[in-house]
Amino acid sequence: MHEMKTVIMAGGRGTRISSIASDIPKPMIKIDGKPVLEHEIICLREQGYRDIIITVSHLGQVIMDYFGDGSSLGVKIEYFFEEEPLGTAGALYRISDKLSDDFLLLNADAIFDVDFNRFTAYHREKGGFVTLFTHPNSHPYDSGLILADKEGLVEKWLTKEDKRPQWYQNRVNAGLHVISKKLLMETSQLANAGKVDLDRQLLKPLAGTGKMFCYDSPEYVKDMGTPDRYESVCSDFMEGRVSAKNLRNMQKAVFLDRDGTINKYVGFLRSINDFELLEGVADAIKIMNSLGYLVIVATNQPVIARGEVTVKELLEIHCKMETLLGLEGAYLDAVYYCPHHPHKGYEGEIAELKTECCCRKPKPGMLLNAAKDFNIDLGCSWMVGDGEIDVRAGIAAGCKTVLLGQNDRDFGQDATAENLLQFVKEHVCTEM
Repeated sequence: MHEMKTVIMAGGRGTRISSIASDIPKPMIKIDGKPVLEHEIICLREQGYRDIIITVSHLGQVIMDYFGDGSSLGVKIEYFFEEEPLGTAGALYRISDKLSDDFLLLNADAIFDVDFNRFTAYHREKGGFVTLFTHPNSHPYDSGLILADKEGLVEKWLTKEDKRPQWYQNRVNAGLHVISKKLLMETSQLANAGKVDLDRQLLKPLAGTGKMFCYDSPEYVKDMGTPDRYESVCSDFMEGRVSAKNLRNMQKAVFLDRDGTINKYVGFLRSINDFELLEGVADAIKIMNSLGYLVIVATNQPVIARGEVTVKELLEIHCKMETLLGLEGAYLDAVYYCPHHPHKGYEGEIAELKTECCCRKPKPGMLLNAAKDFNIDLGCSWMVGDGEIDVRAGIAAGCKTVLLGQNDRDFGQDATAENLLQFVKEHVCTEM
């Protein structure tokens, strides 16, 4: 059993989902015969998180009567009943003496199945006040966004109402947090403020301070706050998609080359203005998303070593790629790029990147790194690209491979396809 406490906020009224159940608290709405909150508690218990505090208010007695002290589920539950509304964080100050130095803070109305040990280990490694669980979704254009640097340090917290950049990474706050009690100590002036808003008063002000990190994960977390989302979550749960995405389980992935596979090939792409999605790519990626595959880009970018594109410019190009895909309801789980180039002698080149490396395709380094990061079963995964080096990298990593384009040359690949959508229809869909 972990010493870390878990606080579950179960005081919301659930007005958007009242048509499903208006006489019970939202966390008590059932999925596969059990309340959503029970599924959350079971997920925590199975990973050793058994010391739980539930904050309740509206119809809270229903929750307290159902779960009691938690012993029937093999956990210990305490309650904090909000006599008057304290907002989404006011209760934390009232129960601060019961909290561990770091604690999990979760919403009671989301269905999730995530590897909390992995999440909390990342928080301890970073040493910040807060770690947000972030993920891509199918509608980033109308979601709040988290902007972070390559180390995961949160630079900006954008609500739906805030002006956003033209191009952005599809990274959304999922509502799961690891929080250090130091945050409550530093903001103790809010303790007597009555209502305290978690996002607006505690978390958003931490952006840019060096004290908040994001933990990117493809694991399943969905708010079921509307009838449509509830139906979607029920379907995902019954078909096993919720549990399958937990990173304790081996994942399957489709690795995609970038130039000529996702976007139109223009030679060395040096300008963001030359980036244009190929027809059908977003539809293909959407299908892969829906079938539970991780979709991961693995691209050689020697333009970095050659001094023709800066890392900042490359990341902006990738933000454009994610924005355009997001507008069509598709998302990438990760992007890996190799900045190296072995041949020297270019004007303006970056000497330290002019080297033989393990990540430049046809070497499999990017795929192997992704497999380690996301617990991927490479033998059940695909490498898809429009060049021989993509196929060879896939074979070296142990993946199935596909060569795109009108091409009858044989590099030992498993299949050929004219474009990404054809590959998905002929190979990915038939595996399910």
